[in-house]
Amino acid sequence: MARLFGTDGIRGEAGSFPLDAATVRRIGYSLASHLANRVDKHPFIIIGRDTRESGEWIEKALTAGARSAGARCDSAGVITTPGVAFLTRSQQADAGIVISASHNPYQDNGIKIFEPSGRKLKDATERLIEADIHAGMKASVGEDSTETNRQPIDEEFSAEKLRHLYRQYLTEEIGRGLSLEGLTLVLDCANGAASSIAPELFRQLGARVIAINNIPDGRNINHNCGSLFIDGLRERTVVEAADLGVAFDGDADRALFVDSQGGFVDGDATLWILAQHLKTRGGLRDNTVIATVMSNIGLEIALERIDVRLVRTDVGDKYVLEELTRTGAAIGGEQSGHIILPQLSLAGDGIITTLCLLRAVQESHQKVAELVAGFQRFPQVLVNVSVRTKRPFEELPEVANLATQTKERLGAKGRLLLRYSGTEALARVMIEGENQTEIDAYARALAETISNSLGTAS
Repeated sequence: MARLFGTDGIRGEAGSFPLDAATVRRIGYSLASHLANRVDKHPFIIIGRDTRESGEWIEKALTAGARSAGARCDSAGVITTPGVAFLTRSQQADAGIVISASHNPYQDNGIKIFEPSGRKLKDATERLIEADIHAGMKASVGEDSTETNRQPIDEEFSAEKLRHLYRQYLTEEIGRGLSLEGLTLVLDCANGAASSIAPELFRQLGARVIAINNIPDGRNINHNCGSLFIDGLRERTVVEAADLGVAFDGDADRALFVDSQGGFVDGDATLWILAQHLKTRGGLRDNTVIATVMSNIGLEIALERIDVRLVRTDVGDKYVLEELTRTGAAIGGEQSGHIILPQLSLAGDGIITTLCLLRAVQESHQKVAELVAGFQRFPQVLVNVSVRTKRPFEELPEVANLATQTKERLGAKGRLLLRYSGTEALARVMIEGENQTEIDAYARALAETISNSLGTAS
């Protein structure tokens, strides 16, 4: 049976399987049915979406399917992914659904589902929903109707009320005691879910805010803006003499930064800043930070100097959260800007990350560029190799031997990672080290050896 859920929910082109209207209704019906069996009552689901033009009809189809299985569905309208995670937990919903494809272009969309704790849906429930879809489960709702079994929604739980609860949490709990008076921020909202909430929130805390890419039209989400396109933010931050530039992605579950000098602050650098801040205040549990195999070795070396251990996981904030839960660590994240502070939220939240970074700035009385000092990003090369099969690398003698030799040459200030793509016929060779020319040569040699051992995909 083909897997539909990846590490971040279901994702694909809106209108095509599994994001066609009929399948989306089945997803809603299946989820609500399994929730009803689990909680032994009509389940309560909160739904939110980003600004893609397909979001509204996907929400209607999901809602129709879920309501035909007896669920109560309340919509938060356009809201960030972590906003839905928060509301699911705070409103004691049985599940939360986000309709978003994060940093992907507008043609794509996705469905992410949260448990009542604010964690992403358990694998076991995902497998049940996949089985229902492949079995052709039909939601008992008219094909052309999204109004069947519509239930009245109390004004208390209107979309604006739900969004207000999330804004209130950010300002009154996460931002409690934080004054941004005198600071100038440039916010790139990616024409996404942060567009309506982030500028207002940071102004409320006292900052002078210059918002860019904050006028979504359904098709401009992530288009040459946001966390994948930093150059425009860098230029505007320098021109405005701002203290910080912030780039959100489409659903605002991550944030990347530009300092006042135009320096790029990625997720690794953010982890470095926040880990130091937590450590100085006794909040870095067991002196441990969680990151993925893709985090730069420079972070590991910098943390070692302050007696902090870096624990790596597979790629995906899902795996970071699992390790945070297992170890009890206070912070984890990805190079891409997903930062999780489990005492505040079990979901990555770009706005929370920004508030915590600004708190570190204010309490340390230092600029972001000064807080980054001590973290040196090592040169990195990533080579993709097209392959016919995906055999374990240790079963390929020539590859295994060359990998061992390469690791020995890199020594303690270098790192080699060989892995396969989870979705494509690709092997990935990632090498970090002190000398770009050397690591480029090592990567080419390994790529060629892998290609000779496995053959090239047609």
